[in-house]
Amino acid sequence: MIQTPSLSVLIPFFNEAGNVHPVIDEVHAALAGIDFEVICVNDASGDATGAELAEAKARHPGTVTVLTHLTRRGKSAALFTGLKSVRGDWVQLLDGDGQNDPADTARLWKALIAPGANSPVPAGLGIIAGKRNSRNDSVFKWVQSRIANGVRRFVLQDDATDTGCGWKLIRTAAFRDLPYFASMHRFLPALIKRAGWDVREEKVNDRMRLAGQSKYGFLGRLGAGIFDLIGMFWLVRRGGYGVAAEWNDPRGG
Repeated sequence: MIQTPSLSVLIPFFNEAGNVHPVIDEVHAALAGIDFEVICVNDASGDATGAELAEAKARHPGTVTVLTHLTRRGKSAALFTGLKSVRGDWVQLLDGDGQNDPADTARLWKALIAPGANSPVPAGLGIIAGKRNSRNDSVFKWVQSRIANGVRRFVLQDDATDTGCGWKLIRTAAFRDLPYFASMHRFLPALIKRAGWDVREEKVNDRMRLAGQSKYGFLGRLGAGIFDLIGMFWLVRRGGYGVAAEWNDPRGG
C-alpha cells in the first residue's frame, strides 16, 4: 500500500452492482502516475455491490480500501465514514454510478495541484467544485436542478452554480473542519466557505449512468432540499470559525 498518498479518491456505493468494477478500474487507469488511494464505502447495499467491492479490493490490493455500513445511513454518512480513513492531502469525491469522469481529476490535478503545476491553487483554497459541461438528464431534471441551484446560490452565496454535481476535489483539512448532518453533501461549497476556505469551480464532464437506477426521486429531493436549505441558511448566518495567528493556517491570508 502507498505509504503517503497525495490524493484520496472517496466513492460511496449503494446498490451499484455492475458499476463497481468499471468505476474503480477507470480510476486506476486515469490516475496512473499519481500517488493515490481509493476509499470505497458500501452503504449497506442489498445487491451484489459488496461482493464486487471485495473483488475490486483483491484486484487492487495496494490502493483499494472497502468500508461497509452495518445499516444504511445515506451519502453524507458514507462520505464521513470514508473521511476517517483518507490519508491524502486532497480528497476526490466521485459518485458510484460512473457519471463522474476521473480523467477530469487527472487533468485538474496536474494543472493545479501537482508540484510544478502551471497555475497552482492558492493556499486558502478549500474545494474545487465540478460544474457539468452538459447534463445527461431529462429536461424535467435539468429544469429542476437549475431552479434549485439558483435558489440555493441566492440564499447561501456559496460561489457555486452546480452543487448537484458529485465531482468535488476537497482539501482534506477543509473537509475535516465541517460539521456532519444528513444531506450535508448537497451544501459542501457553502460549508467550506463558512469554515473560512475559498471555493473554486471548474468545468467537468458528465456522463450517463453505467448501470442501475438513480436513487433520488423528485418529491423526496424537493422536500428534503427545502428543509435542509432553511437549516443551512440558519447555520451560515451563525458565522464561521476562528483562526489563530499561531496556527500558520492558510486561511489567515
